[in-house]
Amino acid sequence: MTKQNTTKKHIVTSFHNLSVEMQEAVREQYPLGFSDAMMRIDKPNGDFFYAVPFDTEEIAYLVKIDVKIDDNSQDDDDKDYYDDEIKGADEIQDDGGSDRSEENDDDVDI
Repeated sequence: MTKQNTTKKHIVTSFHNLSVEMQEAVREQYPLGFSDAMMRIDKPNGDFFYAVPFDTEEIAYLVKIDVKIDDNSQDDDDKDYYDDEIKGADEIQDDGGSDRSEENDDDVDI
C-alpha cells in the first residue's frame, strides 16, 4: 500500500491571473456571487485584500477578488441633492389632515 501525500500546496493569486478554465470553475463554485464566501485577509503591513477559497485536487487557492470599497469622496457631490426643499411641504404640515374630505370614508384606521 502506497502512502499518498495528503497535504496540498497553498497559493494566493488574483482571479485575473487564473486561466480562463479556472475562472469558470471558480464562477461555477460560487454561482450566486462571492459575497457570502468572501473573507478579509489582513497583511502584516496593515494592508488587506478580499479572497475566496477554491480547491482543486492538488492546490488550495485563496483567490483575490477585486472589491470596490465606498469612500465618502462623493458626499460633497450628493450634498446639493439632499439640501433641496420639498415644494409644498409647508402646506402639508399646516394642513394637519383636519380637512379630510368625505371621499375617504372607505379608509379604515387600524
